[in-house]
Parts: sequence; C-alpha cells; structure tokens
Amino acid sequence: MTRCRALGGLAFLIAALLHPAASRADELEVDLALVLAVDVSRSMDNEEQVLQREGYVEAFRSEVVHNAIRNGMVGRIAVTYMEWSGPGQQAVVMPWTVIDDASGSRAFADRLGKAPIGRIFSTSISGAIDFGVALFRQSNVTALRRVIDVSGDGPNNTGRIVTLARDEAIAQGIVINGLPFMVKQPTGFGDVENLDHYYEDCVIGGPGAFSIPIRDKTQIGEATRNKIVREIADLGPEPRIVPAQGRPAANCLMGEQQRRMQYGP
Repeated sequence: MTRCRALGGLAFLIAALLHPAASRADELEVDLALVLAVDVSRSMDNEEQVLQREGYVEAFRSEVVHNAIRNGMVGRIAVTYMEWSGPGQQAVVMPWTVIDDASGSRAFADRLGKAPIGRIFSTSISGAIDFGVALFRQSNVTALRRVIDVSGDGPNNTGRIVTLARDEAIAQGIVINGLPFMVKQPTGFGDVENLDHYYEDCVIGGPGAFSIPIRDKTQIGEATRNKIVREIADLGPEPRIVPAQGRPAANCLMGEQQRRMQYGP
C-alpha cells in the first residue's frame, strides 16, 4: 500500500509539472491577461506622455471596451500597466487588476488617471518584453490568452537584442502587439523612419499579433481604444491589401547602430 501511495504521489507530481494549470486550481480564470507596457523614455515629450496616458484612461472608461470584456468566454480580464525605458528601468504603475464589469473598468481608469507619469531615459524594448513576461508569473490568474502590448516612439537601442526577447516570449505562448508613435518627423538620435515596419518585423509576434501606428496626436485616443478592444475580443490584425512587391525587411539592429554612432562602442 505504501508503495502504491508513493507511486501515486510521483504520478501526481509528474502531472503537475507537465500541466502547471492543474496545480493552480485556486487561480481565477480570465479570458485575457494583458500587460500594457508604456514607453516613458525622454524621446516622448510631455504632451505625448499625457496624451498616451489619457488614451488608456479613456479606453477603460469606454462602453465598447466594457462590452468586449462582457462578451468574452469567461467575461473578465486581468490587466497591469507598467512604464519602461532602459534596461532595468521598468515600474509597475497599476498592479494586476481583474476587471469583469463596467464599474471595475472605470475604477481602473480612475486610479490610472491619478497616478504620476514617469520620465526615464534610454529605450530598451527587450527589457520591457522581459519584464512583461516576468509579470505574468505574478498575476495569480489562469489566462486563456496572454498579451504584452508595447507602445513606443523609437527602436530598441540598449539592453539585449529585441528579437531574442520577442522570440523567447512567443515560445512561451505569449503574443506581443505594438503601438508605435510616429507623430514627429525623425530629427536625430533615437528617431527612425518607418517605425511601423520596425515594429512589424522586430517587435510584435505570436498568433494574431498586430501593430497600430499612430501618425497624428489626434489619433492616440481612438487607436489605443481600438487596440485594447481587438486584444480583448481576440480579433487579430485588420485585414489589409498586401502590395504585389513586398517592402524590404526592417533592420532590427538600427537602434543599436544609432547608439554606437552617437556614443561610440
């Protein structure tokens, strides 16, 4: 009998290791665990920072977002809001919050709206992705889908290579979406043309991953709301016509190369 119990215990341990969800029966199930990873590097000016924050606040106050949450298979999501800049420069502004109705969504928006906005320096998208992956381990929910939503106005220029962070996250079943800010003309270090192409080729990934570029400050609110709705409802990218002749692939090391030219090896 003791031998049987020992074998049974071993079988349970193996099952728990192979199927971690089985050992997390006490965790709340949600349709989506969403990390909002928001760029606060100094290349984002004060007006952009304020408009970016307001875009997220208004999105969670929006009835269309409330409906998207309500219509999910489970009918609730978990969301956290973090600000990022260089390697090791990430800060959680809003901890993991479960939202299952309009009042909960508005309460999240109200708290976010009152939180101060950080201002840091360099740009490490890879650091933001790695930090987002770690945040999922602290969510205390079982999510049908996990998404990191990266917003920013420039390429990765410090920390490890962004494609390495992206690929490792995707291998864990995480989807990465993007919100590239392109409201200013490139003028120097940290600025690139076709940031939307860089995000498409070097940042986003996973099943149904998409990126919504913002080319004018007046588009920030609508683009942010549409992005969150698509993520909650798992709608994927907007259908679009692909040109017959594809564009050249973006250089995923352009930010690092810019930094070396500016500051040396």
